[in-house]
Amino acid sequence: MLSRAVECCPTSVELWLALARLETYENARKVLNKARENIPTDRHIWVTAAKLEEANGNTQMVEKIIDRAITSLRANGVEINREQWIQDAEECDKAGSVATCQAVMRAVIGIGIEEEDRKHTWMEDADSCVAHNALECARAIYAYALQVFPSKKSVWLRAAYFEKNHGTRESLEALLQRAVAHCPKAEVLWLMGAKSKWLAGDVPAARSILALAFQANPNSEEIWLAAVKLESENNEYERARRLLAKARSSAPTARVFMKSVKLEWVLGNIEAAQELCEEALKHYEDFPKLWMMKGQIEEQEEQTDKAREAYSQGLKKCPHSTPLWLLLSRLEEKIGQLTRARAILEKSRLKNPKNPGLWLESVRLEYRAGLKNIANTLMAKALQECPSSGVLWSEAIFLEARPQRKTKSVDALKKCEHDPHVLLAVAKLFWSERKITKAREWFHRTVKIDSDLGDAWALFYKFELQHGTEEQREEVRRRCENAEPRHGELWCAVSKDIANWQRKIGEILVLVAARIKNTF
Repeated sequence: MLSRAVECCPTSVELWLALARLETYENARKVLNKARENIPTDRHIWVTAAKLEEANGNTQMVEKIIDRAITSLRANGVEINREQWIQDAEECDKAGSVATCQAVMRAVIGIGIEEEDRKHTWMEDADSCVAHNALECARAIYAYALQVFPSKKSVWLRAAYFEKNHGTRESLEALLQRAVAHCPKAEVLWLMGAKSKWLAGDVPAARSILALAFQANPNSEEIWLAAVKLESENNEYERARRLLAKARSSAPTARVFMKSVKLEWVLGNIEAAQELCEEALKHYEDFPKLWMMKGQIEEQEEQTDKAREAYSQGLKKCPHSTPLWLLLSRLEEKIGQLTRARAILEKSRLKNPKNPGLWLESVRLEYRAGLKNIANTLMAKALQECPSSGVLWSEAIFLEARPQRKTKSVDALKKCEHDPHVLLAVAKLFWSERKITKAREWFHRTVKIDSDLGDAWALFYKFELQHGTEEQREEVRRRCENAEPRHGELWCAVSKDIANWQRKIGEILVLVAARIKNTF
């Protein structure tokens, strides 16, 4: 029936392809050859022929067919439309014809692209394929781009992140091995390789990668600190200590000193930590984190006067460090010196105008003291001085009485539309109104726009604990572990607490979520 239809309409591509689908492998090849003779200008016949060979295990023919397709179509006056071919490749990908999809990509990816636009265009093409879930297409683009730009760190990095998010551990590690051979000075590629091994529990392999990294990048601070972290996280404290001592003699940076102090502090060697801190401050008196640690160790030891002295000295050297001002004012607030805390924050705002973090603390200080009117007045001033601060707007929404919160959230979204803190506040608002679907949607938006904000993940997880399924909770937890957030007020309060120094991301998420009270 179909063969008669083809004889009647020899220029119908659909009929030829339908006939080929019904035939055995050998006959299908003959049908497609005949189709090409009758319709020499159609690309679908060529692509189908390549897919047929791939489906029958004849992958070495695939590349030849696609290359001949381009040559033959051009000879027949057909303009090669790059976009159409990329679409064909994506369809092959979805149909499971991986070799065909990759061959098409290799054949057309460079067509019609100016030399200086290649890298940029190809990276955009790869992103577009990922967005369409055509992962093999994206992989083929990265492979091709890396052949053309073998020494471009940025392309290796993009390819590595692609494998990390969409590939297997093996595919990531194989890519990184090639990457460091081409870009031995790219510390980040070595570190990704070591981390992948470490996460898989292969500590000796992670160690040897870092040793090789060190040969290529002697005295690199990042690699020193990665090696220290590897040892301390695996309870090899003596090794970590030795590495830090070596680092202090050959690459004595402020961060190396800071990590040295922290290691002794978390292990409970307070005297050693204090000595190292004093030594570090001789070299780096303008590094605020050292003063913060000095004060926090004194606070932990209940030496309030010494802590106050450390923070005050630190502020003389680092007057623009917001966390130092907050530590000093909270120290005074903790011992009941509200007036002193208030004066410290006023002074901090004079020295650091338009600083949302300091305004926020000033508002909260009054609120915690029960002086809600003063808190509201300060918030109005704060928003005048920092009109596009997401952290202030998100706080302002919840300072309002319930009926006014929605209006305030509309104002906040107008002022800072894409700010994660405002998006998070809107998610909380819907949650407080029991609008579950909308709240979930806004949580998704927040973590998409800023996956580094730990508070967003913790609130999202808490929300799913109350309103989601086991699967939804696990999904949030898994995505949070992949994102490895580092910031957020609630998040850092837990992750930087020395009692939690060895906790994994998933454990910190649970701890932060447990601290959140639904009082908004």
